[in-house]
Formats: sequence, structure tokens, C-alpha cells
Amino acid sequence: QVQLVESGGGLVQPGGPLRPSCALSGNILRDSSIDWFRQAPGQARELVAHITTGGNTTYAASVRGRFTIARDDAKNTVYLKMDSLKPEDTAVYSCHAEFNRVVNVEGATVEKHYWGQGTLVTVSL
Repeated sequence: QVQLVESGGGLVQPGGPLRPSCALSGNILRDSSIDWFRQAPGQARELVAHITTGGNTTYAASVRGRFTIARDDAKNTVYLKMDSLKPEDTAVYSCHAEFNRVVNVEGATVEKHYWGQGTLVTVSL
């Protein structure tokens, strides 16, 4: 059974760091690209960071230079290192896995999407 479980959210002061993580079960990470999304109350969900199976990364303009996404396939875990946090970074942060695997010699693939339940990050004095 595949599960994504986020942890490491919490309350932090402006300017401080936080490092939430996403633990994946079900042996899917090596075949998955991973996103971190966030959603603040009353706002649309926003893509924050993305990492491919090869380790290439992209970031939203609002977090570029402050956030770093990283993956440890051996530990089945993806991290979001957040520095210089601002009050506007307050949101529920969720991880998403886009799983792709070749399933036969003809090259047919299976694609699935998995979500975690989210972890709350609050940036406040």
C-alpha cells in the first residue's frame, strides 16, 4: 500500500528555518517525481517546489532562493528545507508523487498520483 506522510511542520518566527519531510512507503520513490504544494486559508493551492527522478528542481518565484527540495531515495524521503520564512509562507504543505513505471517489454507505462495529508506551517511572532 502506498502512503505519503508529511511531518516537521510547526510554529516558527519570521526569518527562521523549518524542514518538513515527506516519507513514502510502497517502494515508489525511485520512479516518482515529487512536488510540494501549499494552501493557505481562503487561497488556491500553489505549487512550491518540484524534483524529478534525476534530481532536477524547479521552484515558485515566491520561494526561489529560500526553499530547497531534496530527495533521499535510500530513505524513501523527500525534504523541503525552508529558510528566511515569512508570515505569508503560512499554509498547509502537502507532498504529491507522480509515479511512472515501465511495465512490459513494449514500453507500456503505468502512471499514478499519490497525495499526503499535509503538515501545517505557521510563521508568526
